[in-house]
Amino acid sequence: MTKGPGRDPVSRQPKNRRNRAIAALAVAACTIAAGCGSGTTDQSGAAELAANDPQSVSGTITWWDTSDATNEAPAFKDLVAKFEQKYPNIEVNYVNKPFDGADDKFRTAAQNGDGAPDVMRADVGWTSTFAALGYLQPLDGTPALSGEDDYLPTPMGSTKYQGKTYGVPEVTDTLALLYNKELFEKAGIEGPPKDWAELEAAAKKIEAEVPGTTGVFLNADAYFLLPFVYGQGADYVDTDTKSVTIDSPQVASAIETVRELTSEGTGATDTSSNKYTNMLNSFKSGTTAMMLNGPWAVSDILTGSAYADPGNLGVASVPSGPQGQGGPVGGHNLVVYAGSPNLAASYLFVEFMSLPENQAYVTSRNDTLPTRKSAYELPEVKSNPVVAAFEKPLDGAVPRPEAPGAGDLYDIFTPFYEQILGDQVSIEDGLVAAQSKAKGAVPGFES
Repeated sequence: MTKGPGRDPVSRQPKNRRNRAIAALAVAACTIAAGCGSGTTDQSGAAELAANDPQSVSGTITWWDTSDATNEAPAFKDLVAKFEQKYPNIEVNYVNKPFDGADDKFRTAAQNGDGAPDVMRADVGWTSTFAALGYLQPLDGTPALSGEDDYLPTPMGSTKYQGKTYGVPEVTDTLALLYNKELFEKAGIEGPPKDWAELEAAAKKIEAEVPGTTGVFLNADAYFLLPFVYGQGADYVDTDTKSVTIDSPQVASAIETVRELTSEGTGATDTSSNKYTNMLNSFKSGTTAMMLNGPWAVSDILTGSAYADPGNLGVASVPSGPQGQGGPVGGHNLVVYAGSPNLAASYLFVEFMSLPENQAYVTSRNDTLPTRKSAYELPEVKSNPVVAAFEKPLDGAVPRPEAPGAGDLYDIFTPFYEQILGDQVSIEDGLVAAQSKAKGAVPGFES
């Protein structure tokens, strides 16, 4: 909920969603029962047709693939070609849609009943939001959800809304501490830091012992702040009190930790529009020793000059805070548009893309983590060092809160977080402004 090399999977330009989300929830004309834009097409038997006579299914479907066009998409294009070979009467209109802003484009198209894809690769944080708006087709009882018991529980949990299933987990991920082993050795550091104090000490030592090196580079994005917030025992929403908690003392403490880690002589940050790319390139070149990132970035990192020897890349769980440890569970789900004029073909496509062997193929090409248990028993996955390296961080990852609209908080909060780290506003004032901006973003939650 997920995410690709050379780009920020969760950092997007600020969007004005606050009032739009409320209005969409209140007046969404497209309902699951009617099917947005479905016209007079009778699809009541689509699931039965796909299950019982799949080779008779014909037509064209559009798939928005939101993976990185350069580093990830080629593997998915291969699978599309294999799908069309298996189902020669179905044509897939493949569209690589940039992740940044794809949620808004889908929302607009679905609301207007014009231009939405039949299937989309959606961030895990989008799924419940789109389901609540009535834009997604429930998949229970369809071939798309075959083998449901084979999926890892946490990724499968991101597909549920009010007792129904609105997506199929495609990949899962989390943030981890990535570090340069050679720089650690030069600085005389034996292993990765276990808490934020140790990380600060390691970063200072690296900068002192290896001149010209940045100890740690932290992305000025609200999603990448989450490990620090989790370390304070908090989140951006409290599902018990049904409230948005951006301006909580715990979030303020998390930002204080980041400011200490990015101060001169310790580390760095970047509040420009290219902040993620700049962080990644600095790490790839070996001028940055540590950063927080996910498995989606590894294949790109290994093209960097500092990782001609892949063994130089270290992966560890994010350091712990005073109240906890863990990165957010991310990843992507395959979702079907409720207004698709060809649900039968859409179900078959999602089923095919989600087969264990196809998930394993994507892992072999993209170093991403599968969501099916049986995929982890296949050779391509069992022998993949990235999968092995992220096993421990993923075990300790924190699931996203079950609150439609909560995923929008990252976009809302990030500009204010950037201002705080850029010393344009105080922590207190920035959090108050972000909290105010978030009003209504999570329907039913006080802010």
